[in-house]
This record gives sequence, C-alpha cells and structure tokens, in this order.
Amino acid sequence: MTDSQTTAWVKAMPAVFVLIWSTGFIVARYGMPYAPPFTFLLFRYFFSILCFLPWIVLARVAWPRDRQQVLHLAVTGMLMHAGYLGGVWAAVKSGMGSGLSALIVGIQPVLTAIWLSTMSRSGGAAVSRRQWLGLLLGFVGLVMVVSRKFVQGTPLDHVTPENMAWAVMALLAITSGTLYQKRFVQPCDVRTANTVQLMAAALVTIPLAWLEPEGMQWNGQLMGAMAWSVLGLTLGGSSLLYLLIQRGAAATVASLMYLVPPTTAAIAWLLFDEQITAMTLLGTAITAVGVSLVVRAPAPASAPAPVKA
Repeated sequence: MTDSQTTAWVKAMPAVFVLIWSTGFIVARYGMPYAPPFTFLLFRYFFSILCFLPWIVLARVAWPRDRQQVLHLAVTGMLMHAGYLGGVWAAVKSGMGSGLSALIVGIQPVLTAIWLSTMSRSGGAAVSRRQWLGLLLGFVGLVMVVSRKFVQGTPLDHVTPENMAWAVMALLAITSGTLYQKRFVQPCDVRTANTVQLMAAALVTIPLAWLEPEGMQWNGQLMGAMAWSVLGLTLGGSSLLYLLIQRGAAATVASLMYLVPPTTAAIAWLLFDEQITAMTLLGTAITAVGVSLVVRAPAPASAPAPVKA
C-alpha cells in the first residue's frame, strides 16, 4: 500500500469495525436456535485459533516473549471474548432480542468515558455536567426500551432478570477489557495477541460448555453463523478492535459505537421481524444522544484576547 492508501484505511477502520460489530448480535440470534451459547463459542474459539496458527507460522510472526504480557493478553481474552461474548450470547439464548442486547452493550462508551474522566490524574479532569446529563439521558432511553419489553415482549424478544443479568455482564466485561488492554497490553502483532486471547477465553469457556445439556444441531444456518463468527467477527472485528485500541483510536470507536444499536435493530427487524415501535425508536434515540454527549470531545478553549497597552 502507498502512504495515502494506508492513511485512508486507518481513517476507515473505525467505521468498518462498527459495521462488522453490528452483525455480531444478529449472528447470535441466527445461530442460537440450534446451539447452546457456550458450546457454540467454544467451537468459535477453536476454529479461530486454527485459522490464526498457520497464518502466524507462514508469516513467521513472533510470539510475545514477556510472560507478563502473555498474562495481560490472557486477562483481556477472558474479559473481551469469554465475558463479553458469553454474556451477549447467553442473553440472546434466554430470549433477549438482538436490538435490545446491542442497545445495552452500547452503553459501553458512557462507562468508558466516565471511568477515564474520573480516574484521570494528569489533567485533573472530572465528569462534566454535560457528561452527567448524557449519562442520565442514556439511562432514561434504555429504561424506555427495556420497560416495554418486560411487559409487551415476544417469546424471542423479551426481558427477564436472567437475560438482563447476562447483558449487563457483557457490558461490564467489554468495558473493563477495553480499559485493561489500553492500560497494560504493549503493542504486539495482532495475530499472536488474538490467539493468546482466544486460548484464554477457551479455557474459561470449557467448563461452562460442559455443563450445557443441549447439543449442537449442525445445519446450514448454524454453519453460516459459525463461519461469519470466525472469519468476520473474530478474525475481522476483534482484530480491528485490538488495532484501534493500540493505535489510540479507542475514543473514535466509542464515538461511533452508539450507531451499533440502531443498525442492529434495523437488521433484526428485516431478518427476524423484531418489533420497532415508536417507544423503541424514541428510547434508542434518547440513548444515542446521551452517549454522544458523554463521549464528545470538549470544545477547545478560546485563546485569551490580547491585552491592549
């Protein structure tokens, strides 16, 4: 690639990531009728590792040599693969719709921005009034969507304490995993980093999959969901997320992440006939506005007027 092509690709990476990421919730809904969540994810990790290993060998990519870095990568794998994906897939399996699960996890930029603002030491930044307003709006919008589905949900798109707990677990896992990776993981090749993360996620998922009584019902729909999960989401989406965080573009991803819920809701409506009511649209819009208020960069301070002699 030329320098201009590389620059264009780097600028496009956040948008491409969001488009791919939006399909993850759809794939969960697409494959869940034929597979238990953790068994499906264990196969996904296994097939993804099988794809990465020959690529690593052929490209002669170096593995991380620092044991501490391997440990940090393993922790992020447990959080961002096992915790996040496990929570989303278990929530969808328990009856939560794709659009709602995306909306709940879409609160991640709010938590990330509040945490970074609160914990900042160098600039002494604090949570601004605008950010608190955004947090309140995001919560109100989410309650508007969730409350309707508690009462008027369908068998494949409703809210229960169980699937709500799984979705919140996924939200906390992806938020803490992103912050942990940015803080502790040193830049290294995305292929070896992803493989270490997947191996750690598989180790955590094995006992959970073993406890599931349901078996895999292999058919065209399940195999299609598995193929896209491995090639599109793990090799594509997860690798892009790793690169974006390492390049310092996590804030850019956060600012675009609130586009995931409406995109997912639209696709779910087209594919699965998940209802989109006026209340759902209004609640989603309010949540999107709230998230944008939290993650939007503050306006630069104007330069002081020159003092006249």
